[in-house]
Amino acid sequence: MSRFHILSDAQWELIAPMLPTRTGRQGRPFSDARMMVEAIIYRYRCGIAWRDLPKVFGPWQTVWTWHRRMAEEGTWDTVLATLTAAADAEGLIDWSVAVDSTIARAHQHATNTTRHTGGGSNYKNPREEPADHGIGRSRGGPSTKIHQLVDGAGLPLVSLITPGQAGDSPMLLPLLEQLRVTRPAGRPRTRPDAVLGDKAYSSRAIRTHLRTRGIKTVIPEPADQQGHRKRRGSHSGRPVGLDAAAYKGRNVIERQYAQLKQWRGLATRYDKYAIVYRAAVILKAVLAWSKRLSDTP
Repeated sequence: MSRFHILSDAQWELIAPMLPTRTGRQGRPFSDARMMVEAIIYRYRCGIAWRDLPKVFGPWQTVWTWHRRMAEEGTWDTVLATLTAAADAEGLIDWSVAVDSTIARAHQHATNTTRHTGGGSNYKNPREEPADHGIGRSRGGPSTKIHQLVDGAGLPLVSLITPGQAGDSPMLLPLLEQLRVTRPAGRPRTRPDAVLGDKAYSSRAIRTHLRTRGIKTVIPEPADQQGHRKRRGSHSGRPVGLDAAAYKGRNVIERQYAQLKQWRGLATRYDKYAIVYRAAVILKAVLAWSKRLSDTP
């Protein structure tokens, strides 16, 4: 396998049937769709400009057009949904999910578009471009934040993009709303067994929501919330419990982000559009799930 090729034959056999064969509804079919995917992977893995793609991949404009249209049509979301459904059918999903976020610095090439702040991001449909393009300003400057739910082994189930200054806690419910794994019979699974998160996700609203849905909450309580509860006395309710042994499993999402940022084009955002950048995040998840399925005996 050369440095231009990442996908194994087994992975490609899983992915290929779900990919388009043309740049749009009309036009000539691609001579090698696999090379298009490898080119997209190479670009994000190396963090180079699209026009700097090696000539072995063909015209860079073709690769860019293919990636942009698949991002708009949600192709990688469809592929990921199919792979996670297959993994669930084989019992490969650990439903004790972990939640967290990570910051990606936005390069100046990603910020030279008009942004209308205050419009917010469309969490109901992540494939619609938000008014702010998912770029905000945090302490380090212009940035984007990736929010993910991962299974107990650290493989991504849901990924959303917000501006870098967005809080973590308000994003947990939108992430859970997007969690949907189809099954051969019956309704899709939308409820994990447990949610593991750090203190940023500790709030009465989140704990109430998880308890109402019968989801185990594995989130520590910050010292200030403990103090407020003690000052309220008997009116504060029961003390918050924490399964310390289960909480040790939360580090899987930290390892997942370490893997994600091995791709330089994800560690630093060069894309102007949030849906294009998010499509690459989903593509990384597709590779992880396809590897798990292809490695399963």
